[in-house]
Amino acid sequence: MNARGTPSEGQTYTQILKSTALMGGSSLITVGFSIIRNKAMALILGPEGVGLMAIYSSIADIAQAVAGLGVQSSGVRQIAEAVGTGDAEKIARTAFILQRISIVLGIAGTVLLAALAFPAARLTFGDHQHATSVAFLSLAIFFRLASAGQTAMIQGMREISILARINLLGAFWSTVVTIPLIYYFGFEGVVPSLIASAALTLLISWWYSRKISQGATNLSFPQFRQELGGLLKLGLVFMASGLLTLATAYVVRIIVLQHGGIVAAGLYQAAWALGSLYAGFILQAMGTDFYPRLTAVAGDHAACNRLVNEQARVSILLAFPGVLATLTFAPIVMQLFYSPEFYGAADLLRWICLGMLLRIIAWPMGYIVLAKGEQGVFFWTEVAATVVHIGLAWLLVSEFGLIGSAAAFFGLYLWHSLLIYFFARKLTGFRWSPANLKIGLIFIVASALIFSATLVLPFWHATALGSVAVVLSGLYSLKMLIGLLPPELLPLPIRRWVLRAT
Repeated sequence: MNARGTPSEGQTYTQILKSTALMGGSSLITVGFSIIRNKAMALILGPEGVGLMAIYSSIADIAQAVAGLGVQSSGVRQIAEAVGTGDAEKIARTAFILQRISIVLGIAGTVLLAALAFPAARLTFGDHQHATSVAFLSLAIFFRLASAGQTAMIQGMREISILARINLLGAFWSTVVTIPLIYYFGFEGVVPSLIASAALTLLISWWYSRKISQGATNLSFPQFRQELGGLLKLGLVFMASGLLTLATAYVVRIIVLQHGGIVAAGLYQAAWALGSLYAGFILQAMGTDFYPRLTAVAGDHAACNRLVNEQARVSILLAFPGVLATLTFAPIVMQLFYSPEFYGAADLLRWICLGMLLRIIAWPMGYIVLAKGEQGVFFWTEVAATVVHIGLAWLLVSEFGLIGSAAAFFGLYLWHSLLIYFFARKLTGFRWSPANLKIGLIFIVASALIFSATLVLPFWHATALGSVAVVLSGLYSLKMLIGLLPPELLPLPIRRWVLRAT
């Protein structure tokens, strides 16, 4: 600690890497289970099954966002603020209300989706054939929202190890129930698998949350109204943002579905799932630990900007070799994780990977807006992102076909990165550190070169060049990450290697 009681730079990097390793490690295992599920889905049902799963998941995601009113995200922020002040009574009140309102909203969401099953099926599939499945899917909304309230409380308290266990167990049991359901019931097993997965996640999150839940005693009606009002006020903004994001994903999939059919939707979903895998564990760790930490110091612009630069540096270094590997081995990855039928999604995967590159760079800045509680800025940037993404998808798919759907995602984050940097500068005077500018430039240039090589060089020449880049970037990132840690935390052999390298 320094004189002001805030963590030193070395301590902060240690904290970032520990939380990233914990959540990232659990995410990697979760990814492994996801790969198993996707592989089974691809082999049993083919692209049509993958596309159908994606469409039903989008319906459930949108219903959850509407019914949830953004309470999960606002709950994380309010509990994190209370934890920062050490007010145990406020933490207990917020946690109590958060869990109860999540159950109420879950019931409301189930009723809402069941009531709108026919129009939802008509809007999505063009007929009422899937209306019964959509109505059945509504059960997943209750399980999802009830679980979300529990995990929000755990995240706000920064119980990272518990969140990691919930993720691991949820992924394991989802795989255990999904594969048999798909195998025995085929396409009819898609919706039951989504419901079963949500129910198991609720059971797991309840088991762990009950151990840290602090029941609120003597909660008066004014206190209840105050806490609930705070949750809903900010939550509605989060809900609108989440709904815009999910609606965008839904509309893009509808554009792909109408242009190329359900097979094209399956290819797009497969590329999207793989493109999100490696970046996902970095972004998940960022949202789980970094967001509450940033919220606690949001009033101190210097500390806020320092945390963002530190988080960005670690995230970029972790992402560097993975992005290059995905660009290089995209065709092999698609066949390995799915089947030869998905080979056509390799180019989509590369474009999505470039978008994820920019997403990893932009997200730490975006958390400044959330931590500062700038509801208006947050909402309108999400509205703008929705318009840009859907507009690009409609334009590029019409002009270039399926590949345009993935290029639209890259275009979105090319534009969004510039916009969010403008607002970060305006809110806290944020600037990229010289070290981050250097690392980011190397990252972007190397990714652009490898992407270009895959377009103009024969497959094996591009693969050889990319392989060399992956090895070099991995060594570079490893050396830089080790250099961020205090020497006393490093094993002696690694410490000697760093000294020789420098």
